[in-house]
Amino acid sequence: QVQLVESGGGSVQAGGSLTLSCVYSGDTASRYFMGWFRQAPGKEREGIAHIGSGGSTDYADSVKGRFTISKDNAKNTLYLQMLSLKPEDTAMYYCAAVSPPGSLNQRDYAYWGQGTQVTVSS
Repeated sequence: QVQLVESGGGSVQAGGSLTLSCVYSGDTASRYFMGWFRQAPGKEREGIAHIGSGGSTDYADSVKGRFTISKDNAKNTLYLQMLSLKPEDTAMYYCAAVSPPGSLNQRDYAYWGQGTQVTVSS
């Protein structure tokens, strides 16, 4: 079992920045493949950033170059640094985990946090 708790969401103006955090706990959680997902009102949930246990990363085109995913196993925390935010980044953001070897398919993710809201105004 892996437990995930997100924080760091809020309201910012376009061009601003936020850093989301996701504290994870549970046996062997540090070995899990983890990701950030988001869901805007009326839209399907999408994966935007993923990180493997070895530190390899993958990003959706919509956030590439603006968002950075990172993980600090010493602090049991997953981060999502978001720069140059746009109104279209407004969504509920979730962190999630899947057991090794990992996956980019959100249907494979067994563990989810409760979400944190990000609102970007123009």
